[in-house]
Amino acid sequence: MGILSWILMGLIAGVLGKFLMPGRDPSGWIITIVLGILGAVVGGFVGSQLGLGSVQGFDIRSLALAIGGTVAVLAIYRLVKR
Repeated sequence: MGILSWILMGLIAGVLGKFLMPGRDPSGWIITIVLGILGAVVGGFVGSQLGLGSVQGFDIRSLALAIGGTVAVLAIYRLVKR
């Protein structure tokens, strides 16, 4: 995927990840995009290691992996911010 596709996937995964894990986070849209992109990378890496697929295209499986990775990254982010 190109850089714009990663940013778009990160934005979508970040917003959906925050929707799944609501809370009082002081982060804005930039942090949401960064956490979403990191989540997409983490989700793609873990998914490819477990044989679940990878984040290569823009489909439901890659979006689910990206959202799962975003939720994990968001949980770690909240632990570190405390």
